[in-house]
Amino acid sequence: MSSFGVRDIFVEANGLRQHLIARGPATGPSVLLLHNLVGQARMFDRAAAALAERRPVFALDFRGRGESAWGPPDEYTQDHYVADVEAVREALGLQRLTLVGTAMGGGVAMAYAALHPRRVAALVMNDIGPDVGGGGLSRISERTDATPTAFPDMKAVVAYYNEHFPAAARLPDDRVAEYARWNVRRSDSGLYVWKMDPAARHVGGGAPAAEELWRRYLAIECPILVLRGEHSDILTRDTAAKMAEHPTARVTEVVGAAHPPLLSEPDALAALEAFLPRD
Repeated sequence: MSSFGVRDIFVEANGLRQHLIARGPATGPSVLLLHNLVGQARMFDRAAAALAERRPVFALDFRGRGESAWGPPDEYTQDHYVADVEAVREALGLQRLTLVGTAMGGGVAMAYAALHPRRVAALVMNDIGPDVGGGGLSRISERTDATPTAFPDMKAVVAYYNEHFPAAARLPDDRVAEYARWNVRRSDSGLYVWKMDPAARHVGGGAPAAEELWRRYLAIECPILVLRGEHSDILTRDTAAKMAEHPTARVTEVVGAAHPPLLSEPDALAALEAFLPRD
């Protein structure tokens, strides 16, 4: 565990009050962790604690999730998330940073790196690429459409994660509860409800075509680490191999992981420590 403690930070950024969890020393090459579509900053607790031994690490709650404010329903789009990241960077006073993005967060990180190349020292894309596996997209869409609004207890929350999230199904129930408890809160009725704007569960429209996404990816100048879960149904081996053709990219497969790797797996942590800037 990091000896620097855990700090909650709230900043006004892009018109919203946005929340980050900070760990690590006050100086050094900063890392910003960006979560997936239905995640929040606490999903990185174990990985962030390990990475913060050597560098400042920030984990952002995207708008509409965790402790960040909810935004207008039509502004849960990649363009708005990218603008949020830039506004958060300015609010924190960071000149350059390494972006580590999981799934949707990886897409946001890629778009940000293409738009703000001088601000990004390095980029990690965790189980996401310019092409997305069709089977994984169907699974996520079906899960989103059938998401319950409330649960009677935490046992039911854990059961939901085990049934619908491949990464959770590979963990013991106590590990799933450790993560899931941050995604829900107990309402006045005694039920557990989501700490997430329902409008944020759906991917916003206007996403660029795959050709444009590949153009952006290939234009990125900084070093790139691509992590792929061995059993991922989102980032295929063919897409990961194509991503590896980028002149600054390397690809690591996280053995035993589904979509997405949690970044606390030994393979993932070793790859991150070998890749992330230290000074």
